[in-house]
Amino acid sequence: MATGSVSLAKAMWRGFRGKCPNCGEGHVFGRFLKVADTCDHCGEELFHHRADDFPAYLVIVVVGHLVVPAILAVETAYAPPVWLQLAVWLPVTLFASLALLQPTKGAIVGLQWQVGMHGFEAAKRRREAAQLAPVLVKAARR
Repeated sequence: MATGSVSLAKAMWRGFRGKCPNCGEGHVFGRFLKVADTCDHCGEELFHHRADDFPAYLVIVVVGHLVVPAILAVETAYAPPVWLQLAVWLPVTLFASLALLQPTKGAIVGLQWQVGMHGFEAAKRRREAAQLAPVLVKAARR
């Protein structure tokens, strides 16, 4: 198990990279979008996540906000034929969406893990207790 506190940003970044939010070493995904039941490095349970459709909504918003202005800029500046616009922007949209979907889902799993959402409450309590234990031991020695 990882020692110390893992910040929200660090947990989400680890998830974004497809790594376990707890240790940063194991893999979050067993397949493309299937979250592993447990981390293959530290054993942290990951099956509690409830990412559902939220990662897909975020990807739609991000890709839409990047692709639509690009389409409008190209249309305004060059006015290419519609077939060329479709030939360029449909694959760009598809590949951008697929490229962002897994990292976004990993970041959402990292967020849920760090905050203690859904079934991650027990893991959060364990982390908080482990973090508090050395302080209590030092106080008891005085």
